Amino acid sequence: MKILLHICCAPCAIYPVDSLTGGQHYVHGFFYNPNIQPYQEFSRRVAALEEYAGRRKLPVIWDRAYDLEKFLRLVVFREQERCRFCYHLRLTAAARTARGGNFDAFTSTLLYSKYQKHALIKEIGEQVGREVGLPFYYEDFREGWQSGQEQSKALGLYRQQYCGCIYSERERYAGARGQGSEKTTDN
Repeated sequence: MKILLHICCAPCAIYPVDSLTGGQHYVHGFFYNPNIQPYQEFSRRVAALEEYAGRRKLPVIWDRAYDLEKFLRLVVFREQERCRFCYHLRLTAAARTARGGNFDAFTSTLLYSKYQKHALIKEIGEQVGREVGLPFYYEDFREGWQSGQEQSKALGLYRQQYCGCIYSERERYAGARGQGSEKTTDN
């Protein structure tokens, strides 16, 4: 099959690319991630994927638009459901790109991360696939988590510390409940 692989970052692409190409699929990457903030983080992830794709000779369709406002408008006042909206946004873009490029299916490196909401990604991918008229290729890439991490370290790729959205970065520093963000006043 000719599969379009939505890629969130280079380290998360390693195992899915190996698994899919090892299964005799033709894989083409797709980078679309308006959730990644701030811009410096976005740029680091683009550069790391460019490096990996170049080494691997992986063709990638790039959407480098830094559409911060689109992502924030989508999730504001729905922060508890932000992952659902974010997955839907990115998987819809992947499905439409795949359909326009005559791919047989689409999938995502989001299925690789043990930190993402795997069942929700699968559910949304399948829903988007039905809506767009192109199958969502499901594979649980988490089994290759350790291998992918080791390879990304060996390749010296930039490895981020959070999913990409400003909310997850906040949780990384302040915890899930926002601890450490108490207001103070100076007298």
